[in-house]
Amino acid sequence: MSVTVSEDRYNKGIKHLETMNPHSFRNLEKALENVAPDMARYVAEFAYGDIYSRPGLDLKTRELATIASITTLGGAKTELKSHIHGALNAGCTPREIIEVIIQMAVYAGFPKAINGLYSADEVFQERNEKI
Repeated sequence: MSVTVSEDRYNKGIKHLETMNPHSFRNLEKALENVAPDMARYVAEFAYGDIYSRPGLDLKTRELATIASITTLGGAKTELKSHIHGALNAGCTPREIIEVIIQMAVYAGFPKAINGLYSADEVFQERNEKI
């Protein structure tokens, strides 16, 4: 039996997720299993199997861009913390993450940047990261 395109996308996505933050994806799968189990698969296939697998940017750069974007959204604390974990696992330093979030104060406002910094601090404390 050959691997379908969807299975290939899913497997590529899972590979990235295992590198970045496997616990976060497992939590997402569990949280959605009763309401929309396909959504977790879409995240693995599209976001990580298609987009994160593209050439041109390394995982560290992709995670910093994602942190910037989620910071500007505001109100996505769980996702922001997950990507801060992912960024650290991809080789980003706490200082790089802090600087990206501070930069977003210019474009998204101080409240969103400050809330992003609170989330970063929670992750850093949880992981005993030194700034």
